[in-house]
Amino acid sequence: MNSNNGCNRNCEENAMPMQTKIKFANPMATMPIFATEKSAGADLVACLDSKVTIYPGTRALIQTGVAVALPKDSVGLVFGRSGLARKNGICLANGVGVIDEDYRGEISVVLYNAGGHPFVVENGMRIAQLVVMPRLPVQLVKVDWLDETERGEDGFGSTGVAVSTPKRCGKAFEQQLNEIWDEMLHGGTTHE
Repeated sequence: MNSNNGCNRNCEENAMPMQTKIKFANPMATMPIFATEKSAGADLVACLDSKVTIYPGTRALIQTGVAVALPKDSVGLVFGRSGLARKNGICLANGVGVIDEDYRGEISVVLYNAGGHPFVVENGMRIAQLVVMPRLPVQLVKVDWLDETERGEDGFGSTGVAVSTPKRCGKAFEQQLNEIWDEMLHGGTTHE
């Protein structure tokens, strides 16, 4: 069991990290860890009684043995690991996993083998990564019309493949994101 609470090198020097509580749903679980000080995602580790073989074109549910309590107004996003995808064709069957703030069950990962060879998942293997992000509270409102935009209803492929300069988000949206981050990181007070 890793006793560093998921906080690797120089964590104490970082300003007020968001605390995400981790519970071992299985006593044989491994604490999710950040591979480097600047890693965005904490590696989730397979917690298995025996090896699981994923054949090409099939998927398997892999347990991690851990459950989380996410910070207020946040979401946990589970992403695949790029090395597994590039080397073995192993990806998440649902693209990205979503862990809601109020979910307290064990995190499970559905891996899909898009490669050409069977892939064996072993206990202790890093299989995915957990990224904790702010979640904007949203109210869905039914309307009869939507504001007009330059793009309109043009969908798939309508913007082409050529590189263009992205437009910046509106100031109000940027301010709202900054306020949410401030609340999550500092409890609503600004620290300089």
